[in-house]
Amino acid sequence: MLKCVFLSVLMLLLIGGCGKGNNPTGAELERRALTQKIRLVEASGGFVLMVGGETVTSDEIIESPVEFGGTFVLPIEHFKPIAQVSELEQFKKGARGPLKEILTDKISNILLYQQAKRQAGKNIEEALEKKVDKASREFVMGFGGDQIKADEELEQRGLDWKSFREYRKRFILTQWYLSSKLSNKRPVTYREMMDCYNEIKDEYFARSAVIQFRLIDIQPALMEMADPNEDRDELAKKFAYELLARLQSGEDFGELAKQYSHGPMQVFGGLWQPMQPESLASPYDMLVAEAENIEAGQIASLVITPEHIFIMKLEEKQTAGYEPFKKVQMQVRNKIMGDRWNKAVEGVNAELMEQVELSKTDEFIDFCLEKIYKMRDQPVTVKRDIYRTTEPQRRRDTRTSLPGSMGMPSSLRRR
Repeated sequence: MLKCVFLSVLMLLLIGGCGKGNNPTGAELERRALTQKIRLVEASGGFVLMVGGETVTSDEIIESPVEFGGTFVLPIEHFKPIAQVSELEQFKKGARGPLKEILTDKISNILLYQQAKRQAGKNIEEALEKKVDKASREFVMGFGGDQIKADEELEQRGLDWKSFREYRKRFILTQWYLSSKLSNKRPVTYREMMDCYNEIKDEYFARSAVIQFRLIDIQPALMEMADPNEDRDELAKKFAYELLARLQSGEDFGELAKQYSHGPMQVFGGLWQPMQPESLASPYDMLVAEAENIEAGQIASLVITPEHIFIMKLEEKQTAGYEPFKKVQMQVRNKIMGDRWNKAVEGVNAELMEQVELSKTDEFIDFCLEKIYKMRDQPVTVKRDIYRTTEPQRRRDTRTSLPGSMGMPSSLRRR
């Protein structure tokens, strides 16, 4: 199912709750007024949707990236293959639900921003400007302080500094507003984290056994024979013991492997990549038992098979188990904070979708779907993703706060 930006599920927080009973509160009346500010307007080439005084075009809906299956894609690119093998009505029936989610998310973001501005008051502009100034500096620093590179990046995204600053203002303000509405602000306890860790460790923190080693692989069949009457196996075994003695006296394993190993990793000094023990095929699987008896940095006894004599130095060994709690404690805490947030909004999202006046959008959705269908065999010029930021910038954005807010859990990130 198409996953839209998480703000869509938070729209009911516009006023901080719904009025109950037969006598709606002033806040409830204001919320209803907000959600009813949706008008379909005929424009050149089709329709646009007016939401609280802002214009939503079909291009914004079908050509702005949304999350789908863990990656961000353009809706038109996602739906085109479906449109190519469907009749129009069949296509519209299947794609209507996901596209309505995208549109609902867009409407939510607009109304949420408008409500955040109202609650913040007139004096918020100065604080916002300071935050945006800081975000702009950090953006440039993301390119090593090179202003020209930062300008070029903005241009590639289809932005200038004015539109960049406007986007940042909207983002910072809505993040602050949503943070101020999070009801469960009590600290996360150690007991909660341990309970969560034990509940999710199999899914998130299980680790497989891993070994890495260097190997000198002596193959009797490849030994050079000075005397054709000599026994190749005995000669190979004698040579292997000589090499083992040299290694035990301090000679470099990698250098000897480069000179004398017949194995596939000879050129790399006998170094194999880290792997799960069970992935080793015969006869290399015999090395696993030897690895269990030694520690990293140690050299095992000779491993002798009919066609190989192995000298192994263990580089790394990790047993199967779980990442220790201390190492993943912050991830567990973020998971708890994210779950609190989701729990707070999960129950209200369905109610919101029932109350928001979205019937006026049906014709607009039809227009978008028909536009996708007409473009199903045409190449699409990919619009730049204005939400794309560097990972450090995303981390800073989700922690952005204004006076009086608690900040956003770092695990709840908006692209």
